Amino acid sequence: MLPLIGVTLDSESPGGYSAYPWYALRRNYAQAIAGAGGLPVALPHDPALAEHYLARIDALVVTGGAFDIDPALYGATGRHATVTLKEDRTEAELALTRGALDRGMPVLGICGGMQLLGVALGGSLIQHIPDAIQGALEHEQPNPRHQPGHQVRILPGTTLAAITGTTEMAVNSAHHQAIAAPGPRAVVNALAPDGVIEGVEDPAARFCLGLQWHPEFLIDPGDRLVFDALIAACRR
Repeated sequence: MLPLIGVTLDSESPGGYSAYPWYALRRNYAQAIAGAGGLPVALPHDPALAEHYLARIDALVVTGGAFDIDPALYGATGRHATVTLKEDRTEAELALTRGALDRGMPVLGICGGMQLLGVALGGSLIQHIPDAIQGALEHEQPNPRHQPGHQVRILPGTTLAAITGTTEMAVNSAHHQAIAAPGPRAVVNALAPDGVIEGVEDPAARFCLGLQWHPEFLIDPGDRLVFDALIAACRR
């Protein structure tokens, strides 16, 4: 049987596409998982159902989105003016992520999902990169997301290095926040040229990986290898 991969959804308020609240998921998330041999299934935002979902899925993918995590969740006392929240989504994703980590389930966090994974692992976030890092790259790249925005350096000795077999990847970039400190359970596995943390992992886990870019666009050969490794971890 194909491993069942739970994929978190984005949510939007009424207006535009529908007159009612709606969920959203970019198609290439599901395509990348299916292409690696997994069976993607969408996970609605209900923390009370988190354990029921986790009892049925084999791995969790926490997706990205144009919103931020409440700074109070990682101990910050202030909130930058650029921070926008989707509190229901964050509550549900934290319940799923913490539950998956407790179970030793494979977890892949993508972009905002990496930031949430970082917080779940005890880390903290930079609330707005341009205000925190002098001379930072343009991490909200102006070119389309299916094109690379910059390179990242893959740190030797990490799980990500073992998966990709390389020291550098071309990635897209669609974020204004980043991991500030990885926390006691996590290590950094990738860095942008300006020093921004682009990846974290829990080296003690079967598979626990966070990537600041969007590997579902399959821009670099290493992106496909990440999804292959996620599915392979489900079979161990």
